[in-house]
Amino acid sequence: MSMLLSRPSSLFRQLPLSLVLSLAFAGSSQAQSLVDLYNLAKGYDASFQSAKSQYDANLAKADQGKAQLLPQIGFSAGATRSNFDLTPYNPALSNRAYTTQTAGVNATQPLYRPANLAVYQQSQKGLDAAQASLSQAEQDLIVRVSQAYFDVLASQDSLTFVQAQKTAVAEQLASAKRNFEVGTATITDTREAQARYDLVIAQEIAADNDLRVKKVALELLVGKNGLTPLRLKLNTTLPGVEANGVDGWIVQSEQAHPSILLAKANLDIAKLESEKAMAGHKPTVDLTLGYNVQKNLNGTSTTNLGSNSNQVTVSSAGLSLNLPLFAGLATQNRLRETVALEEKARIDFEGAQRQVAQATRTAFLGLQSGLGQVKAYEAAESSSQVALDANKLGYQVGVRINIDVLNSQSQLYQTKRDLAKARYDVLVGQLKLRQAAGVLKAEDMANINSLLAP
Repeated sequence: MSMLLSRPSSLFRQLPLSLVLSLAFAGSSQAQSLVDLYNLAKGYDASFQSAKSQYDANLAKADQGKAQLLPQIGFSAGATRSNFDLTPYNPALSNRAYTTQTAGVNATQPLYRPANLAVYQQSQKGLDAAQASLSQAEQDLIVRVSQAYFDVLASQDSLTFVQAQKTAVAEQLASAKRNFEVGTATITDTREAQARYDLVIAQEIAADNDLRVKKVALELLVGKNGLTPLRLKLNTTLPGVEANGVDGWIVQSEQAHPSILLAKANLDIAKLESEKAMAGHKPTVDLTLGYNVQKNLNGTSTTNLGSNSNQVTVSSAGLSLNLPLFAGLATQNRLRETVALEEKARIDFEGAQRQVAQATRTAFLGLQSGLGQVKAYEAAESSSQVALDANKLGYQVGVRINIDVLNSQSQLYQTKRDLAKARYDVLVGQLKLRQAAGVLKAEDMANINSLLAP
């Protein structure tokens, strides 16, 4: 009976990590790829949808700025009924009632309005800010979906390894009990194995709960239940760090990061706000056009037409000049305000550059460290397997005790869990580095998606 129990576990421990995980989840059906879940999240995630709606609003707001340079045309019409009483009475202008009807079309075309021009230029800079904000939201969504996706895979791996460790500890417990029964081992071996088995049971419960939590987080992100993420292909080679080095990534971030582009747009808008404030001291010139008709029924206040009527048509064209002289120091104080806000925007821009450079450097070093950890864990996995085999052999010949075997088993499976998580961290780290540099796109996620087993 013990031989039958030991063979599956021995075979399991000798299989490669990727093959073990593939066999553990071979029964999964209707699995979803990383790109599939990202597309679902784009249509469901509240943060991204909010950013997209804000982008659409900014597009409309930018078009409003054009109105400041275009003509303003209005139509007006009205009718007035008046009673005319003259004191003292004059027979020539007898007391009477009369009606006046008016209608007209008037247009104003700004010719020189510096403030209007600044408003238009601000609206165009607002487009740059809107595009940067949307790009930032899209990159954030890519990282959040990828992180949640690989968190689920890591939790699945953790549960799989805990269950495998439980099987191995159960075998060791059974062996200790048999040896105690035949008198070749003490009760201490049995109790140690039982304690370790109980601990692994607790770890299995925790791992199963963690998997449930991670799945719920992913499902809430994409708006779909019952998700089964695809796993990595067998013998997957992880992508390395590009050879341009951290300085090359920082240069890219200075040119393309949405935070920097947004801060730059805000600085330009603040400068234009100062120009708009300075325009308060400048004159404005408008071209005015008008076509107005007045129809008098039954006369006017000075003319008695009886039952007759007359009509007056006035067409006009002219230039209107307005020169501000004094506005209670409002313009000067407004200018002081905008200059201070411009300086604030400049400081924010410099701060954004520093933060992005630091985040890029941190992400680059984190990715390098992750790749190094993967290699170290791969070596540790091989060493832990050799150590476990040596301890099991030593236990059989009596030079090792049961706790040595149990500790070796625990170390091996902990190493396997750490290795699996480190591999996923490297994949997410690739995306985080590109996000830190501001160059992350959906195509980058598709490259990682190609590493998943269909």
